Amino acid sequence: MNHSIACPRLRTVAACVLISLLVWSSPGAAQDISQEQPIANDVHFHLTNYIQEGTDIHDFLKIMGNKVGRVAVFGIPLQQQWSYRSDGDRAPTYYLNSDAPLYYYSFTDASIAMAYKSLTKQEQSRLDPMITGFNPTDMYAVDHIRRVLQTFPGVFSGIGEFTIHKEFVSAKIAGGVASLQDPALDRILDFAGDVGLVVLIHNDMDVPFAKDGSEPAYLDQMKAVLKRHPTTTIIWAHTGMGRVVRPIRNHAAHLAEILHDPAFTNVSFDISWDEVAKYIVSSPEALRIAADLINRYPDRFLFGTDEVAPSDQNAYLKVYHQYAPLWALLDKQTSEKVRRTNYERVFDRARQKVRAWEAANLKKDVRFAARHRIAHIHRMGSQFR
Repeated sequence: MNHSIACPRLRTVAACVLISLLVWSSPGAAQDISQEQPIANDVHFHLTNYIQEGTDIHDFLKIMGNKVGRVAVFGIPLQQQWSYRSDGDRAPTYYLNSDAPLYYYSFTDASIAMAYKSLTKQEQSRLDPMITGFNPTDMYAVDHIRRVLQTFPGVFSGIGEFTIHKEFVSAKIAGGVASLQDPALDRILDFAGDVGLVVLIHNDMDVPFAKDGSEPAYLDQMKAVLKRHPTTTIIWAHTGMGRVVRPIRNHAAHLAEILHDPAFTNVSFDISWDEVAKYIVSSPEALRIAADLINRYPDRFLFGTDEVAPSDQNAYLKVYHQYAPLWALLDKQTSEKVRRTNYERVFDRARQKVRAWEAANLKKDVRFAARHRIAHIHRMGSQFR
């Protein structure tokens, strides 16, 4: 054997291995690896807009890339009507573009479910679809949610985002105005608690352009709703803020009161929407107040974008980058919880509970429906004997 050739080869291989180990164990390499980890999960994302158009779900996964790990995905439960009498040939695409009403659009849930089912199992694992195509003023809303679970088992983990009081929107919806005191809402929240569905609810804490010093119009009603449903996991979207529903005087103090009260341990808040980020980063004082509150209650806040059908990653992550001053003020562990692990804890538990409920109840529902159909056939047959 010619050792003069073999030995240099072995030394070369050993040297390459050693160099690789040194490179990958260096701080710079560790930083590169960490950058491959998702920077956030997104608890609030609309795949479609107010005319039920949006981003193809396969394209959205590309937009997520390796920046976003998991996303709670849903459509918009309202369709903007195109009224020729109001808008002529100008087709409105947003609720502020027209005086024509909005109406509930239940097909959104089937659309989201079918899009989700078109993905591979690995792709599906990154998304948590939500049921949102129901009317919260309708006592039959629970039946819609149950039917969606029956039709698309293994798909949904929550309900929402659905709206009770929302600036400029509530008054445009055809039919009755939603109310926090409506028994239909209690039925929805009871059912969500029984099934294990996460609830993402939009409810402004106050009316637009409220007078200084006035009591927030909907805070007490909202607290009463939350207190009536202690076993339902509820995320209050936008911490109760809106486009012109500014942080009310002592807004953080009102949130702290809820967060401190043991009666509300089931309640969390999302900080989605660029309009909310606008208020939080508006001044050093606002940032300090927000960061102090979140650092005190790190398990109770979740990041979300509230983006609607984005076209690219820059547009999708706009709100995340808008919050850069906030991330800098949060403790490292708190930042990680808000951006990522609170989401995983909430939705991992929801997936498990909803799948267990489906396994225990959907077969019984099918058997009940079959018995009901057979009994109906027998009754019809007896009429002709």
